[in-house]
Amino acid sequence: MYFYRVALFSSPLEPLTYHCENPVIIGTEVEIALSNRSMEGVIIEESEKPDFLTQSILRISDSFYSQTQMQFAQFMSEYYGCSLGEALNLFVPFHDPEIEQAPCVSSYNPVNITLSKFQSQALEFIRSHNISLLFGDTGAGKSEIYMRRMDEVLSEGKRALLLLPEISLTPQMETRFKNHFGDMVVLWHSKMTPKQKKVTLEKIHNGSAHIIVGPRSALFLPIQNLGLIVVDEEHDESYKSSSRPRYNARDMAVYIGNLLKIPVVLGSATPSLSSYAKYPFFRLRGGYFKSERTFVFEPSLEALTPSIDSAVMDNFNKEHQGIVFIPTRANFKYTVCDTCGYHVECPFCSVGMSQHKNSRALKCHYCNYTEVLPKVCPKCQSGALRTARLGTAEAVEHFSKLSENLRVQQFDRDIITTQNKLIKVLEAFNAHEIDLLVGTQMLSKGHDYHDITLAVVMGIDNLLSQSDYRAREKALSLLVQIAGRSGRKQNATVIVQSFNESFFRGYLDDYEKFLIDEMRIRHTRYPPTKKLARLLYAHKNGLKAKSVMEEAVREIEQMQRVQILGYGASPIEKIADKYRFQILLRSDKSTDLIRAIKHVKSPLCEIDMDPIEFT
Repeated sequence: MYFYRVALFSSPLEPLTYHCENPVIIGTEVEIALSNRSMEGVIIEESEKPDFLTQSILRISDSFYSQTQMQFAQFMSEYYGCSLGEALNLFVPFHDPEIEQAPCVSSYNPVNITLSKFQSQALEFIRSHNISLLFGDTGAGKSEIYMRRMDEVLSEGKRALLLLPEISLTPQMETRFKNHFGDMVVLWHSKMTPKQKKVTLEKIHNGSAHIIVGPRSALFLPIQNLGLIVVDEEHDESYKSSSRPRYNARDMAVYIGNLLKIPVVLGSATPSLSSYAKYPFFRLRGGYFKSERTFVFEPSLEALTPSIDSAVMDNFNKEHQGIVFIPTRANFKYTVCDTCGYHVECPFCSVGMSQHKNSRALKCHYCNYTEVLPKVCPKCQSGALRTARLGTAEAVEHFSKLSENLRVQQFDRDIITTQNKLIKVLEAFNAHEIDLLVGTQMLSKGHDYHDITLAVVMGIDNLLSQSDYRAREKALSLLVQIAGRSGRKQNATVIVQSFNESFFRGYLDDYEKFLIDEMRIRHTRYPPTKKLARLLYAHKNGLKAKSVMEEAVREIEQMQRVQILGYGASPIEKIADKYRFQILLRSDKSTDLIRAIKHVKSPLCEIDMDPIEFT
């Protein structure tokens, strides 16, 4: 009889011991029984016969997790405070335990890409560093450098992985890479059908896929002979998972690069301060576009003003295209009674419900609870309901009334629900079938818009005023990214609705100056010179969650080298009918934070190492 420890997928439990009559390879996926139900897991190690009765492994799968995957998952489990099974559940297994090094391309003749002098210098720089940051202005040609570096890797018989922050970026990037690499490129993302995923995985397994493109989940694919990882738009918060394990794919790409001893390239026009401070970088200035952008600041609250209307119509009359950024989707963010001041909140979350006029509904953007749009105030029955905070749907309705010929398109997650819809909207816009795109942060995600001569940025002060140590970085990065979508072929105007012109204008032409100044401000207090962790406690019984949090506070206060920055109810105290409390910790070293967290870990607690949001 053979005994094995098995890590259970999607379970917070520690590995459990089971037995099998025949030997099984470590890393094999198996099916076991637990509490009268079957579960799947991975054999992580052989065990001595325990002094208790064990159950038999029910089924042995053909799927297999490599030694590298196991080591990777173990690190994630330790660092991000999740179980090994939860970490392993992110990975896609191999088919055959005997084949970890499948044959790759043996002979590759790349189509030549001509680089400028500065691009060639950038290529030489990333070639000479294991981990490097390509700090390139919008339109400076980072993609061409990526492709040239991938050409070199493919010529060595290896493969490359290109990570993008969201699947919304994949259509245009896929087209660009397929034009150069042909059928060697495969796409991977969560919106693919099971059949599409099966075909893609088969190409990855048999070695015919040499360039894999996808969002953060692509990092966990079973890629043999990996020779390069590129993380594009490395600053983007989409690389950080918002559910357990709360990993950051950018940081994990660097980890796996070190583990496999392969180069990792991070790229961005607005790199994160942490990457700028940690890794050697090449500053790639300028670009292919010789046009200029004129910034006009309008000191105003978030509202559609006559000056914005005039700019939109003037741009339209010149047969040019424009984009309008609004922080919130739907029609309005809040619905309030003018008579009694009642704020229509989600019954399961302590947040305001967003109004969706087209579907005549109020929707919670946290738990997705939806209810019919009330005709009168639910509390005082006065009927004096008003809405606050403009949303994309309302803006589209507003601009459409300016001219019956103005073709306006909403561009957010309410409308762009599938990959095909995204592709159709982008194609229609670049074919000049749409005059004005009105959207949320999807507008800033690196899409290629050819002929934008007007960009309107609203609500940027809301980001700047957040109680977040990264508020300045997030606001400025967003503004630079959105402005960078304009002025690619002709001169463009960027209208910024903000009372903070002096802050923004000081850094618009020199993002590196901002990073240097921001480093000085954060020094000794916040990352990258300090490490942060957030402990989240949630339970339907708010008193229980609070009690467990307070007990953890008392224990951590006795520890050295770990500081409690604050604790109490979360800014959004209730989500999905669970009350939430949190503790924010700071230390010089992540090892001290991990040690403290292990000491106070509780089933009610979720760990968020290196947090990037605090609500």
